[in-house]
Parts: sequence; C-alpha cells; structure tokens
Amino acid sequence: MPSLLDIAALNESLAQSSARQILKKAFELFGNDICLSFSGAEDVVLIDMAVKINPNLRVFTLDTGRLHPETYRFIEQVRTHYQLKIEVLSPNAEELAHFVHEKGLFSFYQDGHSQCCSIRKIAPLRRKLSTISAWITGQRRDQSPSTRNQVAHVELDTSFSTPEHPLYKFNPLAQMSSSEIWDYIRALEVPYNSLHERGFISIGCEPCTRPVLPNQHEREGRWWWEESTHKECGLHAGNVNLS
Repeated sequence: MPSLLDIAALNESLAQSSARQILKKAFELFGNDICLSFSGAEDVVLIDMAVKINPNLRVFTLDTGRLHPETYRFIEQVRTHYQLKIEVLSPNAEELAHFVHEKGLFSFYQDGHSQCCSIRKIAPLRRKLSTISAWITGQRRDQSPSTRNQVAHVELDTSFSTPEHPLYKFNPLAQMSSSEIWDYIRALEVPYNSLHERGFISIGCEPCTRPVLPNQHEREGRWWWEESTHKECGLHAGNVNLS
C-alpha cells in the first residue's frame, strides 16, 4: 500500500472528477490491495465502471442470511454477467446461533437493529477489511440527507482502521444522484435487482426493507419503525452524521 495518504489534498484533487476517474485513482494507489463492496442494489453501477478499468477487480458482498430471494438471484446474475468471482461473506455461525437462541429472529422490531446488524454485517465486514488496505463503496450523499450528506470521495475509515492498519475508503458515486444512477443503468443496460420494479429503492435484509411510496425518500423504506437518524447499520458509521 502507499504511505499514509493526504486525504484533504486527495479530495481536493478529485473534487471535479468523475466516478470513473476516482476509481482509476483508487486502483493506481492500491492495485490489488483494494476491494469493491457490492450490496446487491445500485452498486452494480460501480462494478460496471470498475471492470472496464481493472479486469481483475476484487468484489465482496455480505450475505446476512436474511436477504430477499431476488437479491440472491441478482448477485448470481452479476457474477455471470461480468464473469466475476464475488466473495460472499457470512456471519460467524456460533455467534449468530447464540443471538437467535437468546432473542429470536425478529428482536430488532422491539430493541432496534444494531445488534443484529453487528453480528450479521459488521463482524464479517471487519474480518474482511482487516486483510486489505482500501475498499470501494456505493455511498451517495443523496441516499440519506440526514446522515450521508457529507460523504467524501476518499476518507480514512475511522470505523475499521487501527493504528497498525490504516484503512481507506473510496466513494466514487458520492456526488451522483439516484436519477443519474438510473440513467446509467438504462443507457448501458446494466443488470439490476428486480425488487426495484416493485417500489424497493434502498434494498437491505428482507425483514427490514419495504417499498416506498411516491415522493417518499428511499431511506424511508429501511428500518421504518426507527427514527430517521438511526437508519444506518454501522457499515459507514465513521463518515455519517448520527447526531
């Protein structure tokens, strides 16, 4: 990996850059020591851009065990469409079994989603990120104006970095809007999750995701029983505003 990056200078240099240019810079800096996180939703735009820059792109996805059937089929569709090896990350079986035994399968409706997300998403992600120097996400500022409006193109990931292992995060789509993402998907005939055709915009686990109505923000379809400022699973806690 490169020596410690000057994040402020790098963000300034990329301020007017396109998502493709940001991806290209990420690969120039980290080579094969960077992975793209694919969530089974609009992150496919990142994959479509990235494989054209780096055919040896490394991709991983989180299988919480609670995804929609359509999402599992979509992940496989993307794998075959782009001829990618997608690494599927799963929660620790023993830890998950203990949690389900103690609290059941739907405890998050009563006491919030943080513990479930911690076991099913955060822990496997932490294990993966400890093996690389940087990762690429599909975060956008318009996904959640209350929590993601300050997402930078590049950042030191304070959630998963350690003094011995600094971790960098690239968010090439940060400035793109949902409409721009879908213009790209339609223009280039990029595969997408069929749930989008049924009113799902932000897609996560099946029990915690529902379609949104016209004029509702996409994040209102996630963890709808909680306050809007709590609608983060913790994957990006280091760069979102949870105040």
